[in-house]
Amino acid sequence: MAPGGDIHGDVHGEIEADITARTDSYFTRTRKIVERFGDQRVTYAIFLRRPVICAPRLMAEWIAAAARERGIEVDLALTHEEGAWVGAGEPLAYLAGSMRHLSEMETILLQKIGPVCVAAHNAWQMCLMLPNVTFLAMEARHCAGAEMQDMMAYACSVGSAAAKREGAVGFIGNANDGTAHWFGATRGFGTMPHSLIGYAGSTLRAAEMFHETFPDEPMTVLADYFGREITDGLAVCARFPELAESGRLSFRLDTHGGRFLEGLDPASSYAVLERHAPGAIRHYRDEAELRFLIGTGVSAAAIWRMREALNDAGHKRARIVASSGFGAAKCRVMADARAPIDVVGTGSFIPDSWHETYATADIVEYDGKPMVKLGREFLLRREM
Repeated sequence: MAPGGDIHGDVHGEIEADITARTDSYFTRTRKIVERFGDQRVTYAIFLRRPVICAPRLMAEWIAAAARERGIEVDLALTHEEGAWVGAGEPLAYLAGSMRHLSEMETILLQKIGPVCVAAHNAWQMCLMLPNVTFLAMEARHCAGAEMQDMMAYACSVGSAAAKREGAVGFIGNANDGTAHWFGATRGFGTMPHSLIGYAGSTLRAAEMFHETFPDEPMTVLADYFGREITDGLAVCARFPELAESGRLSFRLDTHGGRFLEGLDPASSYAVLERHAPGAIRHYRDEAELRFLIGTGVSAAAIWRMREALNDAGHKRARIVASSGFGAAKCRVMADARAPIDVVGTGSFIPDSWHETYATADIVEYDGKPMVKLGREFLLRREM
């Protein structure tokens, strides 16, 4: 299991209220019918329709807490270890117990397994595509509230741990304190937002303010606020040469998709990649990949150009942090272009095709008799 304990706290009474308010009404009607005609012990198979990384902890904790609150016994049998790859349609778990009670728990337990497993798979893919790059989770601002934030941080930690077992550096942490425990940390990482640059009036002044306030910490400077990524980056290096030389100075590229990095255009972007990764242009397969390579925003060409400028000025140990839309597809392109990224800051492991996150639970056994709706026989336990 990932670091961190039961984050739900004292939920006595709250779970039952959630079940009453949030479960689908046909499950409540089913409970009443079963109460009238007689309960049965049933077994559910829980699965997704696409490959995922198994991340069952939040669901398992919720089921255990709900069972305690209702005073019932349920048997949850996970078919895979946390962090294991699971094929499309392959059961993640079997859940057995009273149909009267479990029928009302289905809605919420599925919410806690589907998106999490898909996000874990995305994080795993991203880490393996750039195995030598450090990742920082920046999921919070893209989440719809605290519960989703916790789900996505947990998912990312599971996917990262799976990738680390295959040799990747993976995620070292995230950007806020509240969910840092999933990464075995006590606090989040981060230095400055764009608003600090605006407040200071210049990129250099913002760096000076940060260093004066936190003199013993490494510094990551946003370089794109005024559209002078290279000019402002070199000015900061000149002001803090000791930080640059020690590798404690980084520049975060977050250039928005409406413009090129300073000094670039389509032609010069092609030229940059021809100098450093000519094969990448010959390998691209669609317009999205071409944009990741030589388009506006944080492209492979932009990252290479920033590296060139820093190296030419003698700041070879200054680091580059890349952000802005780094999902699995963009990571794949960056790997092909051998982009010189030290750190990727991303929340793009959050699923963007939400329909892919829908988990399903089908009953596959009634009072010991195997039975499932036609077409779902693949869910039956193999030993049946």
